[in-house]
Amino acid sequence: MASRSADSRNQVGSGSSSPTIDAVSLAIIEQLQEDGRRPYAAIGKAVGLSEAAVRQRVQKLLDQGVMQIVAVTDPLTVGLRRQAMVGITVEGDVDPVAEALTAMAECEYVVMTAGSFDLMVEIVCEDDDHLLEVINKRIRTLPGVRSTESFVYLKLKKQTYMWGTR
Repeated sequence: MASRSADSRNQVGSGSSSPTIDAVSLAIIEQLQEDGRRPYAAIGKAVGLSEAAVRQRVQKLLDQGVMQIVAVTDPLTVGLRRQAMVGITVEGDVDPVAEALTAMAECEYVVMTAGSFDLMVEIVCEDDDHLLEVINKRIRTLPGVRSTESFVYLKLKKQTYMWGTR
């Protein structure tokens, strides 16, 4: 399991003010990033709190949307053999396009960007036909989408969820 920073809607950087996180809470997050199933008693021993205090802090961090505890899979092992990053250029307001993309199950990551693309979207699909259907029939047909550029993943060399407390 991995802990990942996110607001209450599972989106990073929504523009809302973020809660203040103290050093002990950061240490708890680090413990959970190493092992999302680590017992609260073990975390408490590592950070100098009781098991009950750790339980309360973890619940507060979850309730505030500071982190989430999820199981992270290797897409290949669960039948999702094609991944791609898609750069999208939008005419007009980017928000409606971004919202439509976040509603698509295949879109695992949606971020507004500055530069060559207005949006970057990571897509995870079963195969090439599925990827083509998502890009050609669902993304390119969204109102406001001017163009797309696809970057198909050939091999994943690194994926980490350890950025949360740097």
